[in-house]
Amino acid sequence: MNALNKDFKKLAKLIEKDLKDKVNKDYHRLNFHLMPPIGWLNDPNGLCEFNGEYYIFYQYSPFDANGGAKFWGLYKTKDFINWEDNGAKVFSDQPYDCHGAYSGSTLVYNGKMNIFYTGNVKNIGDYDYINSGREHNTILIVSEDGKNFDNKKLLMKNSDYPNNLTCHVRDPKVFIENDKFYMVQGARDKEDIGQVILFESDDLVNWKFINTIKSEDKFGYMWECPDLINLDNKTILIVSPQGVEKEGIKYNNIYQTGYYFIEGDYKSSNYKLSDFEEIDRGFDFYAPQTFKDSKGRTILIGWMGLPDIEGLYSNPTVEFNWQHALTIPRELNIRNNKLIQTPIDELKELRKTKKEFEVKNSLVDEAFDTFEVEVDFKNSSDFKLVIKEGVTLEYLKNEKLFNLSFNEIGFGRDIRSCKLENLNNLRIFVDTSSIEIFINDGEEVFTSRFYPTEDKKGINIEGENLKVRIYELASFNIKGE
Repeated sequence: MNALNKDFKKLAKLIEKDLKDKVNKDYHRLNFHLMPPIGWLNDPNGLCEFNGEYYIFYQYSPFDANGGAKFWGLYKTKDFINWEDNGAKVFSDQPYDCHGAYSGSTLVYNGKMNIFYTGNVKNIGDYDYINSGREHNTILIVSEDGKNFDNKKLLMKNSDYPNNLTCHVRDPKVFIENDKFYMVQGARDKEDIGQVILFESDDLVNWKFINTIKSEDKFGYMWECPDLINLDNKTILIVSPQGVEKEGIKYNNIYQTGYYFIEGDYKSSNYKLSDFEEIDRGFDFYAPQTFKDSKGRTILIGWMGLPDIEGLYSNPTVEFNWQHALTIPRELNIRNNKLIQTPIDELKELRKTKKEFEVKNSLVDEAFDTFEVEVDFKNSSDFKLVIKEGVTLEYLKNEKLFNLSFNEIGFGRDIRSCKLENLNNLRIFVDTSSIEIFINDGEEVFTSRFYPTEDKKGINIEGENLKVRIYELASFNIKGE
């Protein structure tokens, strides 16, 4: 442990203690989502199960709610309901990561946590920081106990990546296949084409570049946070492209997140990517990461936010010195050749008071601050649901269109949509300042933030022959380290 590491640890704890009361006075602090203790949160990192506990790391900037020097924060849990807040754990304290411990992953192997991440360095000078002036270094931390994360090793630097790439290479995700180790990283080449680069290793330390994975036609200038998984005997590449042009109701966010099915051998040139499909249609979803747990589930958690949204929409929580959160955990499956997301079963333990309704045409009720709504449709028909006087969910059967829209409580968020052949059921999670909508058992998902006042609790439904269940939801139980 060096002196800078010691000072960062002390300083992070001091500022967390100093600002805790102000942060917790904000009504919009979430009840069943993971947030930064203070400051800024972005990508989930290093998701894994280790010694009977789930480790949820995340990008953390405690000193500024608008971002800044990036560390890794950590939450741990055994059941996804009771949590231990470990605060900042991985610090940008070396010459090769001095401007940020950027995103990465954890591979649990031989009883150890092998943590890979990008060390960000921005040199001082007249640089464009695309083709010059920036270092993206691949770093390994080996932790034997899941408590100490100081054993760092520099594995790769810019000169170790293919020479057709810009300085933008980052976000290593590591996995095992056929007794070999593989790593995918997001990249931008010198022609501004987004892609994923693939490495192979026998020992987790020495890595050899073996292939590039990219779409046949250019699809954005940078592919961030790649995640290559095998699910139901299908190979899936999850990625967050930047620089994709809007197409009607598709690709409406500043940056996108979605997936490709890969046919053939992605370790060679003999592969083909399917069409790109968006994972989430809402305003606030980016940089997801998956891991496989001991129950055999592939679980996904995303960042409930986006970078570079200034001037588009905003989060008033900044006034209380915090910003952003992680999504609820979601189990992935494939149905009808489509990636399906469903909330993990453990979240049902949050359910408290329950209301049930048989709705012939309409329902007006008062919901709770935080709640879950289930709606079953006897027949797919026009439908409208207004939550807290400012969030509207609407299905237009003739147009086969589902819309999510906001009034002023969206703080600049307006409307997002998807095509939907039929509306069979909805499952909606509403926290104090977030909404996650799962349509037709996870066929489509919308994730967004919104900011109602504390007095807004109404729920209004218009639709024919509906079964509605509303559950009040308890809060996560989060304790300090």
